[in-house]
Parts: sequence; C-alpha cells; structure tokens
Amino acid sequence: MNDWHSWAAIIVFVGAYALIISEKIHRVAAALGGAGLMLAIGATDDKSAFYSTDSGIDWNVIFLLMGMMMIVGVLKKTGMFEFLAIWAVKRAHARPFRVMVMLVVITATASALLDNVTTVLLVAPVTLLVCERLALPVAPFLIAEVFASNIGGIATLVGDPPNIIIASRAGLTFNDFLVHLAPLAAVLTAVLVLLCRIMFRRAFVYDEDRAAEVMALEEREAIKNPRLLVQGLVVLALVVAGFVLHPVVHYEPSVVALLGAGLLVAVSTVETGDVLSEVEWPTLAFFAGLFIMIGGLIETGVISEISTALADVIGGSELGGSMVMLGASAVLSGVVDNIPYVATMAPITADLVRDMGGAGDHVMWWALALGADLGGNATAIGASANVVVLGIAERNRQPISFWQFTKYGLVVTTVTVAISATYIWLRYFAQT
Repeated sequence: MNDWHSWAAIIVFVGAYALIISEKIHRVAAALGGAGLMLAIGATDDKSAFYSTDSGIDWNVIFLLMGMMMIVGVLKKTGMFEFLAIWAVKRAHARPFRVMVMLVVITATASALLDNVTTVLLVAPVTLLVCERLALPVAPFLIAEVFASNIGGIATLVGDPPNIIIASRAGLTFNDFLVHLAPLAAVLTAVLVLLCRIMFRRAFVYDEDRAAEVMALEEREAIKNPRLLVQGLVVLALVVAGFVLHPVVHYEPSVVALLGAGLLVAVSTVETGDVLSEVEWPTLAFFAGLFIMIGGLIETGVISEISTALADVIGGSELGGSMVMLGASAVLSGVVDNIPYVATMAPITADLVRDMGGAGDHVMWWALALGADLGGNATAIGASANVVVLGIAERNRQPISFWQFTKYGLVVTTVTVAISATYIWLRYFAQT
C-alpha cells in the first residue's frame, strides 16, 4: 500500500466520512463529493465504478431499493399502512412499550424472510402513523426497527445481502443458515427488546386521551381503495415468494423487485409519475456515492491490505480466528457498508478455512456473517437499512442525526456481538 493513490483514497474516504458524521453538509453531498474525488484522483475509474461487480456500484442493491420503494408507494395510496397502524396500536392497548415490542418482533421476523431493507420500507410508514396517532417521538421507534431488521436478517440466507455472498462462496444452503443462526437471532431479538426498554424509556409516555381516540377507531375504515390493495398485496406476495425461492429460480432480488413494481404499475390505475415520486432518490444517490468511495479503497488495495493483516493475526487457531473474525468484521462493517466488506473478505475467509482444515460446521463463515450483519447496527451508515430509514425520517420531517443513531447503535452492537461470541464458543468449541 505504498502507492500514493492508496493514501489519497484513504484521505478522501476519511474526509467524506468525517463530513457525514459532523453533518456540516448533507450526507448525499458528502458521499457524491467523495465519489467524484475518488474518480478525479484515479483511485478508481468509470469502468470500475459503474461496471465492476467487485468494486463498483452494486446495481442489485440500487434497483432492489427502487423496485420496493415503488411497490410501497402504491400500497401507501390504499390506506393499508393506516389500517396496520390502528390494528397494531389496538392490539397493544395503546401502551407505547407494547407497541415498540410488537413492531420490533414483526420487523425481526419479516427480515428473516425478506431482506432487511424491504422490511424497513414496509414497516417505517406504519411506525410514522402510530407515533403520530399516539403523540410519541418517532426516532426511538425507527431506530429500534433498524436494529431489529439487521438482527432478524442473520437468521436466513435471504435475510441480509452479505448472507447471499457468504452462501455462494461457502456452498451453504437456506437450511444451514436456519439451523445455525436462526436460534441466535431469536435470542438477540429478545435481548434487543430488553435494551429498548432501558435505552428508550423516556419515550414511553402514555397519553390517555390519544390512546382512547385510537382505541375508538375502526381500522377497516382506513382502507381507501380495496381493489388496489388486493392488487398490491398479490404483487407483494409474488415478490416475497421470488425472494424466498431465490436458490431455486436464481432471479436476483433486484430483478424480482423490478418485475413486481412494473407489474403493479401496469395492472393498477396509479399514475407512473406518482409512483416514481415515492422513490427516495437522495437515498439511492447516497448509496451510489458510498459504493464508489468504497470501490476506490478496494481498487487501491486498502481493504485487501486490511483483510490480509486480519488473516495474519488469525493464524491457525480456529477459536481465536473466529473471535477475531467476529470482532473485526463488526468494527469494519460499522465503518464501511457490509456488502463490499463481505465481498472482499469472502475469498480470504475461504483461504483461512482451507488452511485450517475446514471445520464441518463452517464456524469461520458464521463468524463473518454475524460480525458483518450485527456490526451494521453500530453507525448510521453501517448497513443499507440504516441509510434507508434515515432517508424516510428526513423526508417526513423527523430527521435522525448520525450521532443520535450511533450512540444507541454502539450499545446494541457491543451487547449482541458479545452474546454471539459466547454462542460461537458454546456451540462449536466448549465441548471439544
């Protein structure tokens, strides 16, 4: 890493990251400015930035987000989210903490079947309406759901994009993830509920008058367009089926989402312009800039150097190696998006597993998955779901700052990673 391009790329990335953290300028401007500088200094080029599957914009992520935002935009016009908001509040008897528990559990469960970004796109509008009805602060509820989506996503192969990369490289199946990681996901969700009770205790203010108003509502009256609702739910069910059947049909989630969005626009009477206006374009631009910046670090060998140094530290000890892999992945995934990080670490992990003789239980792969997925909770830009929810909050005039998210994210990440380390030791090493 003696090339000046490497050091220049590090300076650009750190500078852009500092601007995002400080919020002196908008995060989209910081990300796109950093991406432009990466191209200007030659850390990456147009072919790598726009066409490379290793170091360019991950168009699968961009178009997955775009397709799901369009579907959610159509569903918003049906009144479905108002229906769900009233239903959820009534089932929780309008008690704020019970409402949060319900939303956290629903989000974690849905994230195991959908990818976590799709889940927060569906749950966030419900949350905004619930908080408005009960006069509750929005930020704690949205932040808790992001944590739940990233935790729930570890349970299955399709729950988080890094899992798909790991499964492909390691030859793991949907059932492998279910058997090895789903039990831990359930435990961590329960732990998250307890943490939320402590971290957000000031948000659970019960307003008796507001609660009585919501309890008196009839949720069915919220549905504005039953026919469009049926069309939207059928398309959403087909999209979910496409996600779950990915190992069989081999369609990328982005293709499934775009097909669903196109089908829904075609069969419904909703104007195309109205649907496209629901897309969070600044969020997509932020992702594009972030991918290009990280691509500059990949192209100049910075991430490879970090990964190789990690491999040297690990050596030949599988227990020590899995713990280092878990911890280092959690730290690094809090700084860079976990998708390019896992894409870079996957071949190195494969080499480590081969050199160690490769345990039949794939413990090194599980450590990588847990570190990358849970580490995404550490900061506001650690995972795709985080960025999407911050964009939704800002659009609805309920902005969540970088530090407001991160001060809770660091606590959740530290606790969940520590529990995961204990889980790995107990399940794979304690009896040997």
